[in-house]
Amino acid sequence: QVQLVESGGGLVQAGGSLRLSCAASGRTFNRYAMGWFRQAPGKEREFVAAISGTTSSTYYADFGKGRFTISRDNAKNTVTLHLDSLKPEDTAVYYCAANYLAAVRTAKEYDYWGQGTQVTVSS
Repeated sequence: QVQLVESGGGLVQAGGSLRLSCAASGRTFNRYAMGWFRQAPGKEREFVAAISGTTSSTYYADFGKGRFTISRDNAKNTVTLHLDSLKPEDTAVYYCAANYLAAVRTAKEYDYWGQGTQVTVSS
């Protein structure tokens, strides 16, 4: 069982930055790939970024390449998503998720989810 708690969301102007953190419980954190997803009102949940458990290989949605950076600290059981050059269309609830072994882009493949943190980007 893994419990995930996100933090770091907020209101920022376009062009600004935010740092989202996800704290995970459990003793086998490094065996889990971690992903970030987001969901805007009236839209489906979409993949943002993922990082594998042991090699820390990273994967990004096209809209996040060059602007978002995912990283993890297995010693602290945390995963971080840096959001730079934010745009109003990045406004959404951002969710952290854990998937045993594989870093994938499909939400239904993830086993555990956090409660989400709101990111609002004003124009």
